[in-house]
Amino acid sequence: MTTKGPVRIAPADGKLGVLLPGIGAVSTTFIAGVEAVKRGLGAPIGSLTQLATVRLGKRTEGRTPLIKDFVPLAKLEDLEFGGWDIYEDSAYEAALNAAVLDRGLLEQVRAPLEKLHPMDAVFDQDYVRNIRGPNLKEARTKMDKAAMLMDDIRNFQKRTGVARTVMVWCGSTEVFHRPAAVHETLKAFEAGLASNDPEIAPSQIYAYAALKMGIPYANGAPNLTTDTPALLELARETNLPVCGKDFKTGQTFMKTLIAPGLKARMLGMSGWFSTNILGNRDGEVLEDPGSFKSKEETKLSVLDQILQPDLHPQLYKDVFHSVKINYYPPRGDSKEGWDNIDIFGWLGYPMQIKINFLCRDSILAAPLVLDLVLFMDLAHRAGMRGIQEWLSFYFKAPMHAPNIYPEHDIFIQLMKLKNTLRWMRGEDLITHLGLEYYD
Repeated sequence: MTTKGPVRIAPADGKLGVLLPGIGAVSTTFIAGVEAVKRGLGAPIGSLTQLATVRLGKRTEGRTPLIKDFVPLAKLEDLEFGGWDIYEDSAYEAALNAAVLDRGLLEQVRAPLEKLHPMDAVFDQDYVRNIRGPNLKEARTKMDKAAMLMDDIRNFQKRTGVARTVMVWCGSTEVFHRPAAVHETLKAFEAGLASNDPEIAPSQIYAYAALKMGIPYANGAPNLTTDTPALLELARETNLPVCGKDFKTGQTFMKTLIAPGLKARMLGMSGWFSTNILGNRDGEVLEDPGSFKSKEETKLSVLDQILQPDLHPQLYKDVFHSVKINYYPPRGDSKEGWDNIDIFGWLGYPMQIKINFLCRDSILAAPLVLDLVLFMDLAHRAGMRGIQEWLSFYFKAPMHAPNIYPEHDIFIQLMKLKNTLRWMRGEDLITHLGLEYYD
């Protein structure tokens, strides 16, 4: 496949504002990491935008530039950070409390972190039940709260002098909700904001405010947010890209690596049992059954879409898939995931795979936030709007058009991402057919 020429992409001139609802473990690890990389104190490991290459043309051509040299991304030096949280701690204090990064490193980036004080947050105890904080917006209606967020955004943009802005949700997991009538149209949603409809969650208010302000929005949690008809309608009206949901970090990252390999070899599966222990604020929030249900839905959706039991009933029709999350405070941000996978091969003979992934959740999430910030800004400057399925690579439950299934295979997701970059620059899309080498 070939393109008809490169997409017109506006230059990445000026500063890029990065607004983060939730100044906790993920946000502070991301911000401190960017500041550390800028100072030569560490490497941006895990970030495609900073370290990955993209092959162009035939394998014999030897053209494999870094992604950051191939497409016009914003520079790390141009990022300006802001955000909201229910706690009053500065980003430096929040990073100390999260205890993800060594104190010695934090001291070297202390100055910019101490300058970041979270703005009062939009919060609803009915949606996140296990934590409480004093730094909250008080207003008569949810529409008033949306207006307050938009004022915050204007003040941030004026104070920092940014030319463009992106918002990435890094806050807590909200309780599980299905779309309601208020989510069907933008008109209904705005009426619901004005009437304090209980079906409108805080994350939806943030997304609404961002889109009304012309800001791309990425959802890093399993919350029902921009994957509703009302907010997708707003994204189309404002010509803005959106993507989500739920950062693909630890255990689900492993599933999207292992399951495609088993399916590729047509090996059967009878069960996959997953359990996690973690002790950060995320673990505390997920102790609530409502919030866990949101997380469970995204974690459980992965295998069914990858294995496609309807196409391969002999191999995957009766897979027993279970996911557990246990709050264990001593573990902190160092999450541990245990997986037992029961598979079967030739003539139905059983085998097992055991995985014990001792991961650092925020260390895995931080480079995802960086890539999403830079790629969403790129998409906006390229005039791309609505769901950015090419960014499915970063999510447990990627957003997708209603008439198709989501793509969870991480290798297909990566191919889609890189082909989108090739398409942007007018390069041939890579099919991996390879017949031309043998003609």
